[in-house]
Amino acid sequence: MAHQDGLFVLDRKDAFKQMRNYLAGRLLGATRDEALLNEVIKCIFCKLLIQRTETSTTVSSDDLELARRYRIAFSELKKLLPNMFDDNEELLLDPTSIDYIDSILSNVDITSLQSDPIGDAYETFTGSIVRGQEGQFFTPRNVVETLVSIVNPEEGELIIDPACGTGGFLSYTGRYLLKDGASANKVARSVYGIDKDQYLANLASAHLSLVTLAPANVFCADSLTWSNGESEFAIREMIGKFDVVLTNPPFGTRIVAVSREAQQDFSLGYKWKRGPSSSSFIKQDNLLSSVPPQVLFVERCLSLVKTGGRVGMVVPESLVSSKKYQYVVQFIRESADILAVIGLPDAMFKTSGKGGTHTKTCLLYFKKRGNRKANRRNIVFMAEVRWGGKDSRGRIINKDELPNVTDNYNSFVNGTLVDTDNRGFIMPLQELVENILAPRYYDPNVKTEISSMACTHDLIKLGDLVADGLLQVTTGDEVGKFAYGTGDIPFIRTSDISNWEIKRDPKHCVNEDLYKELRDKQDIRESDILMVKDGTYLIGTCALVTKGNTKILFQSHLYKLRVTDSEKLSPYLLLAVLTSEPVKRQIKAKRFTQDIIDSLGSRLYEIVLPIPKETDLRDRITRMVEKSIILQAEARDLAQRACEEIAERPNTTSAIMTN
Repeated sequence: MAHQDGLFVLDRKDAFKQMRNYLAGRLLGATRDEALLNEVIKCIFCKLLIQRTETSTTVSSDDLELARRYRIAFSELKKLLPNMFDDNEELLLDPTSIDYIDSILSNVDITSLQSDPIGDAYETFTGSIVRGQEGQFFTPRNVVETLVSIVNPEEGELIIDPACGTGGFLSYTGRYLLKDGASANKVARSVYGIDKDQYLANLASAHLSLVTLAPANVFCADSLTWSNGESEFAIREMIGKFDVVLTNPPFGTRIVAVSREAQQDFSLGYKWKRGPSSSSFIKQDNLLSSVPPQVLFVERCLSLVKTGGRVGMVVPESLVSSKKYQYVVQFIRESADILAVIGLPDAMFKTSGKGGTHTKTCLLYFKKRGNRKANRRNIVFMAEVRWGGKDSRGRIINKDELPNVTDNYNSFVNGTLVDTDNRGFIMPLQELVENILAPRYYDPNVKTEISSMACTHDLIKLGDLVADGLLQVTTGDEVGKFAYGTGDIPFIRTSDISNWEIKRDPKHCVNEDLYKELRDKQDIRESDILMVKDGTYLIGTCALVTKGNTKILFQSHLYKLRVTDSEKLSPYLLLAVLTSEPVKRQIKAKRFTQDIIDSLGSRLYEIVLPIPKETDLRDRITRMVEKSIILQAEARDLAQRACEEIAERPNTTSAIMTN
């Protein structure tokens, strides 16, 4: 349990942590987390079967009697689930351990819609072996619940997760259907899963079978190539037969998704050339040199569902925001109606300070159309979630906006949504900019805030200032790590920009020859503004170049902004405007996720600058900023002189100590 000012709440996996630690110290010959997890899964199944089949509610205080009941239950489970448990497999726990596990499971409702004991156990026991290097991360339960609730699978529909991992979507979908009145047998026959990792496929099978107590339709295969044994023909046969896809496929640019031969089977495996308009693309005849799995899974999911079929996916935000993938969004829009896009917090997939990933993701929900010329929906539901039940280090907190987003989506479906909040708003498709689907880009709160300033401020696009010649924007250069430490010329990086100033002691310096090589190109002058262009938290941070720090070089992740006529626009006023809250909120909305870092890119030119109309106010702000810059410079000089004088030796000997 963690607590800080009432923010943190009890971690639901604490019981499983106790279970894991207990077994690790007690179970002879099975100290690896996978082996311990397998024994816990057996116990979970036994507990469920005992609850369902035994009429007596008497709790036995005899360890041996309880162990006997568990072993009888496990024998029955081997008959019920022959694909999961081998005939010669046994329950390895001793009676005392079984009693300990049973006492914990007795306090866990393993049959409710919200309960997911196998998911909790997996995350606790094997979180360290989740394959982040292969783009696989455990999908948080509230994300699973939100996507399933929005897609709303129904009894009788065929449902598949083609990258099922441990089966979180399969398990919750099964429980969701059971709650709506579907029978366990119907659920077992209608829910399918595929994963190319045999261990994860086995866990997914267990996850789903725990819901139905029947064999699960989970296969070990590669959904992108259909490789692997007996499942190949059966799954291929069902292309275009499913009603619903619910999935969180692996993602990452460094992952080799398929072979070159298999890539030829995907339209999205080829290069796409920009067409006559900024948001149109034409498929070419040559393959991409590499294609990340999330791109191919978009096409695979569309191929799995029939006309009218629904797809709910967790995707990296870059897929629906970056220029690099605009052709993918076009491909989706030509084949399906986009129903909802929900932006998730950066910390959604963090599991600890170092575990998980800060990759920003979105929930994407679309419905396959019969043909590309069919009538298309003209609006889409969008939301941007600020809090998803975790803080930046992956710790559980009691702030979760996802249930509110689900309610807003249901209001949208019912036609009662009032689109005034970024947790749920209506976006007309004709207002999409260059196939950007990231909800934060269209944040209605930002738009409303800027519009409300029109009476008192001139609202000027930064790009218009550039077009009019009043502002020049350039970027810096990368010099390479081998240049670091070769001289004493400051090389300014994003971390060297803070509080309107450039740090006096930057982390890296370069030599005089390199400075002379880039000096004229970078052309640093007094009153230039350096602004962070790429990164994570620092994007938009600004510093003013002062007289004493013009002899510098700066990296490509920074913009240099230069006012060409200070009579028309003071650089001091511009600095204040760029760091004002209305502009910072725009920057947060406009930035987009690349494969490793975020960037503002050319969206800088879309930023609307609210410049006060009142001349006296502009002059007063200008004087305040100028005075602040002067005082900062004086403070730095004083601090440096104080440090230097520490090492100075006085010219005359003084008596420092007496007596």
